[in-house]
Amino acid sequence: MVGFKFKQSNILRSSMVVFFFILAVYMTKKATQVIIGKHTVMEALETGQTIDKVLVDRMSNFPELTEKCKILDVPMQKVPKEKLDKLGTNHQGVAAYRSRVEYTDLENLVPHLFESGSVPLLVILDRITDVGNFGSISRSAEVLGADAVIFPSRESAQINGDAIKRSAGALLRIPLCRVRDLVTTVRYLKDSGYTVIAADEKGRSPLSEIDLTEPVAFIMGSEGEGIAPELLRLVDHILFIPQAGQLDSLNVSVAAGIILYEAQRQRSK
Repeated sequence: MVGFKFKQSNILRSSMVVFFFILAVYMTKKATQVIIGKHTVMEALETGQTIDKVLVDRMSNFPELTEKCKILDVPMQKVPKEKLDKLGTNHQGVAAYRSRVEYTDLENLVPHLFESGSVPLLVILDRITDVGNFGSISRSAEVLGADAVIFPSRESAQINGDAIKRSAGALLRIPLCRVRDLVTTVRYLKDSGYTVIAADEKGRSPLSEIDLTEPVAFIMGSEGEGIAPELLRLVDHILFIPQAGQLDSLNVSVAAGIILYEAQRQRSK
């Protein structure tokens, strides 16, 4: 009986060690992604850390922090205090998520691509909020030779562990450009010599008739609302993918993969 108690206590002790080890790993991983407290978040912004999103208590005002987020194009979201409480104590009404990826400045990337002698191919995501679609499109973009994925700082999927997993790690490889607004971005790309193309089921030109061998940026829109009208008014072409079945549209990530493959096919001739 004594031996049994001794063995049982050893098993219990070992189980507790494993439990606390797993808990420590989880909390360390979580701590590297979440920043708690007004001053800590402000310091992170001021020291140039890459922040995905700042959360603030919806019943409080933080004018200095709000202004800082506007200057740095960091999304700010007002949330219930209960949500902040789940992230940690002593949050002072403020928390932030560190980014798992590094972002590339578009205005530095564009001239670099031309100087490198390549024919650039860019993917623009308009309000793609689904993590699975965002990750899948990024995976296709990396595999099929796109030079960057561009998306707005607001109304986009959060690039978290799930997104990285869905992308099979492509989000850690392909340049990601987070921009303030897509209208300004599209105008900048057109002025820089890009042909900007929208993909829409009501488009006027079939994919095969579009020349994708020149510098191109193509826009994919959200599955619910499509591409914003103000962007459609700016593009050079609106393409569609011919279909033979009875369904009226493709999943946005599948459509992006088809377009990227066609670009690769034309460029490899």
